[in-house]
This record gives sequence, structure tokens and C-alpha cells, in this order.
Amino acid sequence: MAEMSNYLENALINATLRNTSYSSPATVYVALYTTDPTDANTGTEVSGGSYARTAVTFGAPSDGVSTNSASVEFPTCTSSWGTITHIGIMDALTSGNLLYHTALTTSKAIDVDDIFRITSGNLSVTLA
Repeated sequence: MAEMSNYLENALINATLRNTSYSSPATVYVALYTTDPTDANTGTEVSGGSYARTAVTFGAPSDGVSTNSASVEFPTCTSSWGTITHIGIMDALTSGNLLYHTALTTSKAIDVDDIFRITSGNLSVTLA
């Protein structure tokens, strides 16, 4: 995953080239989408059915790559979330700003009693 949102692109340019401060979030969250969020965060995020963004932690980067250091497990689905096609990394549990986004390698339909999980080391952010 290395597709940055417009928000993050502007924040990093301002911070590195214009001496404008940027405060990184204390916690970042994985969001699930049924359509491409795009750099402008215009996609359809899952809602209802006990869905909630889930916190994720990343290890120290190496050669421009950082991966999740623990599994990310979403709540048990209580009504269909639809087919998850994309994920995003957000800077807040609700609302907030999209930081990174990408399509899933394989889309996944999430129905009642399903649990969406990303195992440790299987979510990576690459800046190159």
C-alpha cells in the first residue's frame, strides 16, 4: 500500500518543503471500503452491522517499508457489510482523514458472523 491521500500528500509537502508543522496521529485505524476511496476519500466505507474501524500498529520501517506488527481483527459482522474491495488507513476512529489506501488483492464478501482479519505482517505501507 503506497497510495497516499490528497490530505497526506499536501501535509507532507508542507511539512518537508514549507516548514509547516504536521502532527502525526497517536493511533491509526484500518477502514474497509466497498468502493475505491480514491485519493480524495470519496469511496463507500462500510457502515452498520457492528462495523468499526480498527486500530493498527506498524513496526519500524526498513528500506521504505513498514508492516503491521500485530493482527488487525474487526468486530463480528451482525449484518452484511457487502464485498470489501479496498482498505484505507485513517487518522481517527470516526471521521478524520484518509492517509493511505489500496485495493485488496482479492475482494471479500463479509456476511453475518464473519470476521475480517489482517494477520501480522500482511499489511504494508511502502514509500519509494
